[in-house]
Parts: sequence; C-alpha cells; structure tokens
Amino acid sequence: MTKFYHSFIIYFRSFSEHISKTFFLALITSILFFAGSCEEDPGIIGRNILPSSDNVFITSTDTIKVESYTLYNRSIETDNPSVSYLGDLYDPYFGKTTAGFVSQVRLGSEWDGKYFVIDSCKLFLRILNVTGDVNSDHYLKLSQISKQIYSDAAYYSDQTPPLTEYAVDSILLPALQADTINNIGIKLPTAFGYHLVGPDSLMLYDTTGDDYRSYFKGLYFQLDSSANPVLLSLSIAPPSSYGYYNNYFIIYMHDDLLNLKTFVFILDAVTRNAAYNLFEHKFKQGEVGKRMQHLIDNDTNYLDTVSFVQTMNGAYTKIKMPGLDSLRGNLKRISINKARLVIPVHYDGDIYKPSTIPSIVYLRYVSSTGSKYIVPDYSVSSAFYDGSPDTTATVNVYNLNIPTFMQAYFKDTINYKLKPELEIFLTSGSSNNVILKANNSHTPIKLELTYTKF
Repeated sequence: MTKFYHSFIIYFRSFSEHISKTFFLALITSILFFAGSCEEDPGIIGRNILPSSDNVFITSTDTIKVESYTLYNRSIETDNPSVSYLGDLYDPYFGKTTAGFVSQVRLGSEWDGKYFVIDSCKLFLRILNVTGDVNSDHYLKLSQISKQIYSDAAYYSDQTPPLTEYAVDSILLPALQADTINNIGIKLPTAFGYHLVGPDSLMLYDTTGDDYRSYFKGLYFQLDSSANPVLLSLSIAPPSSYGYYNNYFIIYMHDDLLNLKTFVFILDAVTRNAAYNLFEHKFKQGEVGKRMQHLIDNDTNYLDTVSFVQTMNGAYTKIKMPGLDSLRGNLKRISINKARLVIPVHYDGDIYKPSTIPSIVYLRYVSSTGSKYIVPDYSVSSAFYDGSPDTTATVNVYNLNIPTFMQAYFKDTINYKLKPELEIFLTSGSSNNVILKANNSHTPIKLELTYTKF
C-alpha cells in the first residue's frame, strides 16, 4: 500500500517559476510604458517651427441672433407662371385672397376657311387642386382683353388688365371634388364660339407678323361664388410631352353638307402662350386677434413671436443675422463646413397642423441691384438644401442647408454686395400657408454654423 503525501520540492519549484514569469512580464510592460511616454504626439510634431498662419481652427456656433419680420410686396412679377389660380381663399390669419389669371389663346390646328355653323362650345380644364366649399355654386367669368400680351414681357400681380366690353359671366361650374384632380367640361354660349373665330386672314399662327393673337388678344379668367369661396389651381404652362394639352376650348360645327367637325383653341400650348397671374390680398378681412395687424398698420419692423409665409405671392418672412457682419469682418480666411437654418413651425391645433404645412419652403437673397434669387445651394443640390419639414424632431422644424451661400457671403469682404439677410417664401406651386416661430418665441429660428479658420 502506497502512502499519498504532498511533495514540498515540487511545490517550491512551481512557485519559483511563477515568480520568474511574473517579473519578466512586469519588466516588459515597464519598458513599453516608458518608451511610449517618451514618444511625441504625431499631431503636434513640428508645430513649434510652423508659422501661426499655417494652423487651422474649427469652430462651431449656434448663438448668432436671427431676427424675423413679416413683409408683403403688393406688386410681384407673375408672368409665365407654372401654376395659375382661380377663385378666393379665406384664412383667419391671412385674410381673404382673390386670384385670377390672364392668358392668350392659341389655334390648335390649321383653319380651313370653309363654311361652318357652330352647334356648341365647351371649355375643358384640368383642375390640379380644389380648396374650399365644393357644395356651393361657383361661376366662371371670361373677359376679353384689349391689348396684346407677350411671353417675353414682364407682368405683375397687381396690375389691372385692359378689357374690351365683351365678357361672358355666370357660367356655372360642374360639381367639384376637394383636394384632388378634377377634369371638367364647361358648356359655353354658342355666341362665344363665334366670337373666338376671326377673319380667315388672321386664323393662323405667325411669329413675325399679325396672326390670330392680334385679333383675339386673350382672356381674363375670374371666379365668383354664391356663398363660401373656393380656390382652383391649374397649369397653363406648356405640357411636358409634345402635343399633349389639358386646357382648351372646342367648338363643335357642321358644314354645308352637314358634315360634323371640331376646332380647338388651346391655353396650355406647346409653344407657350403669354400669361400672368393676378392676386389681391386683403389682410384686414382676417380674424381679430389672429390677423397680421402689423402688415395692416404697415409696421415692417415689428418683431413678433411668429412670422408668416403665404402662398400666391403673399406675405413672406425676412430674416436678418446682424452678428454675421462682425464675424465676416474678423475672419479673413474661412471655409464653411456647415451652415443650417433650423426654423420651428407654429401650430394652432386647428387650421395649422403637421398635415397642412407646405412640403418645402424656399430661401432667396436680394442682390445689390434689388433682384431676388433663390440661394445657390438649391441649384447645386435640392436634396442637400432640404427645405422640407422634419416632423420627427421634438419641435417640428424646417431644415435649410446653405453653406454655399454662406461661403459666398464670407468671401464678399470687398464690395459687400451680399447682406446677412434672407427671405423665406413659397412658390406658386404650394397651396398652403405656414406660420413659423420667431424672435422671442421659446424656440426661435436658429443658425447652426461650423467653419474652419486658417
């Protein structure tokens, strides 16, 4: 029988080996540590021998004050519009807006000059959107203009179109459906069809001499409502595909042999008809306590807690960033890394809510000549510019990225043609207004700016 016991010699040898290994590892670690502590940071190697002008510094700020003002320009150039409006729109904040448009009428084909009798006449319109009371009766009025208009001339939103004595009114529109496309046909008096047809010598299109447009110079379109208003939008701009049009008159005829035929007069011709929009904004008709009283009082320096942006060339928001001027004066060499305007949206829980705000807002600047241009960032990349509402944020905002404009502003240190000012506006394609938080609001407009200083 073998007796089991611990061997002291074996245990001592194992302990000695353990101590040796631990000491060796500690020694290696100490050597590496001291070697690392003696190595210079590669980011600062040679810095003390470089001139200070070669150093760069990245700086961020979001404390530059942004001031907001609501302004309105009664007279805006509106020729060759992409979207035209017809009717009235009421808003307790913005008051009543009345819209109409003037357009030429173009021959749809060659006129044969043969005998004809008009049986009926219709106007076909493709209404892009309908806002308002679709259950009331609405009446179209067509007035003939007395002066020829041209597609390369300027026309304005507040001008009064010169009219002849000829007009057709009380033309009842068919039933409309709200918030959708409506393709409608409107029956017109037969006498209007005869009025469209001119002398055979002028029933032609000629770019150099007198043609049909010198006989029938165009029409002024207006809409009257029996009760509550309605606003229609349509496009009489050239169609995207050649020869395909949506807005036109048709006269239905027969000849001396009772053969049926038709002739078309086009509004949205491929060769653009001259046209312009007319708007009248009546801010006084807004609701007391909500309407833009400072615009009514012509107080353009009023710093409200909200600012207003209106469709159809109405009110717009002007923002000033006075702190940028002193920053530009102090920074001679600068590269803009990021420039973003964060614009919070105001909701009233009734009319203005996330589902009603415009899908995009635009920024423009004013040149030294007074001309207005959209910021270049939108042309470079509309996706990067953004301008759409961010409804996932704690406070719903519009994000507008403008580093290209800001870079141009900071480089303009000699002539100072660019001002630290921008204007927020809506194009004619938008059908909804928007109210923005501003100035002393709890969440005003904010400029986020990151730049590298050389």
